[in-house]
Amino acid sequence: MTTLQSSPAFPALGLHPADGSNPSRAETREQLSRATYDLLVIGGGILGISTAWHAAQAGLRVALVDAGDFAGATSSASSKLLHGGLRYLQTGAVKLVAENHFERRAVSRQVAPHLANPLTFYLPVYKGGPHGAAKLGAGVFAYSALSAFGDGVGHLLSPSRAAQDVPELRTDNLKAVAVYGDDQMNDSRMALMTVRAAVAAGAAVLNHAEVTGLRFTGGRVTGADLKDRTDGTEFGVDARLVLNATGPWVDRLRTMEDANSAPSIRLSKGAHLVLKRTSPWKAALATPIDKYRITFALPWEDMLLLGTTDEVYEGDPADVSVTEQDTKQILDEAAFSVRDQQLSPDLITYAFAGLRVLPGGPGDTSKAKRETVVTEGRGGMLSVAGGKWTTFRHIGRTVMNKLSQLPGHPLGEDMQPISELPKRLPLPGIANPNAVAHRLLVDGDATPGTRMSPETARHLATHYGSLSFDIARLANEDPALAERIHPDAPEIWAQVAYARDHEWAETADDVLRRRTTLTIRGLATDEIRGQVEKVLGTE
Repeated sequence: MTTLQSSPAFPALGLHPADGSNPSRAETREQLSRATYDLLVIGGGILGISTAWHAAQAGLRVALVDAGDFAGATSSASSKLLHGGLRYLQTGAVKLVAENHFERRAVSRQVAPHLANPLTFYLPVYKGGPHGAAKLGAGVFAYSALSAFGDGVGHLLSPSRAAQDVPELRTDNLKAVAVYGDDQMNDSRMALMTVRAAVAAGAAVLNHAEVTGLRFTGGRVTGADLKDRTDGTEFGVDARLVLNATGPWVDRLRTMEDANSAPSIRLSKGAHLVLKRTSPWKAALATPIDKYRITFALPWEDMLLLGTTDEVYEGDPADVSVTEQDTKQILDEAAFSVRDQQLSPDLITYAFAGLRVLPGGPGDTSKAKRETVVTEGRGGMLSVAGGKWTTFRHIGRTVMNKLSQLPGHPLGEDMQPISELPKRLPLPGIANPNAVAHRLLVDGDATPGTRMSPETARHLATHYGSLSFDIARLANEDPALAERIHPDAPEIWAQVAYARDHEWAETADDVLRRRTTLTIRGLATDEIRGQVEKVLGTE
């Protein structure tokens, strides 16, 4: 690994933003403090980000703030899937599955084909399992039909054929394998590109800005007081309407509006493990655990992603973590269909947990609907909670429709009707990732001393799309930036400088966990962390 500290080029990594970079935090705070916004969105998870994006498209003056990083909590702790929801079919939710498929295919085909990729799923049917082969065969056929067979026709496959694509598939007592298609993504990258889309549409955004109180005018919520967590600066934002999109913290913010507000949600913890793969996988496994639950084994970022759990969580959302019991449960459930050699604890590189936000009420969390609920408080603040990553665009439109239907329509005639907005507006960087990767390699071959590895080219193309060329230019201008951050990961140092100047990265975790894959690969060493902090200017 190149030690950038000793490189003459290291100072040129620049602790000064390059032309065209994001405004400084001080400039953004000043902008937020001086203007009155139509809409202040509190919460930079995918619900808040999508709403800010759609609101800015609709012509509103929008501000978005988050106490942590964008997608810093649950939105970067998902199963990384864009999916129709196969399990919903057994509850008769045919319309919901069809709507999910529509959104999934819109995102993966028209909105962000550079950030999503199709993934084949094998659903193993074991002797004595909760479902029979005939039932699952009919189920995956119906599932694919609801997607207009856009991912092929759901069908049954022989165990021997499936084992060729998934070498670690357990074949003892395996009767058949049902096959269907969905899509996969890197949730952190998808969220960041949506933030960029919101900013391109006119939104002002700031992460690491904590709400310390709400502002009121005549009993109505008209803004928020904030504290910049990076340097302690206090400031405020005024707005005609405030949206509480704080996910697991939604009820905490509601009590700032009304101390007597009753709880509106309940939380369910979902834990995942990331492991090194012992062999290549050409498909994912979706294994039924019981009548309602499925456990996944997903090839993702050249690793294997296992999970998830589903249990009621009643603690502080900031304290959610993966316990030894979670780890044991995930490995035990994966063992239904995955061979032991792939499930050694020594292969685990990372573990993470997120909190699903569910409507309040009794019942098993695994059977609860993943629906979005929008409520209005006594001070006029709207609160939005719940939903699925797959339908993030639909959620943004749903919230905007709710805004337009408010009594007195606080946003007046300033807002363009949501029905008139582009149906499939692409996210920044949209491009064919294969073409981008090829161009990166060709350009590198044509320029002496700038040759890029195929692994890095592919990684950039599938995480930035056409914006990869901006990163390649940084690497071409400074040889130190062309070096890999770690020899076992595809990322290069140019991505760190780019994250600082164009993607609001403020901390080492912002870079290592959400703008690169170093942390999930178990490669975020103290040395690397220190060098990242140097680039960020936070050492």
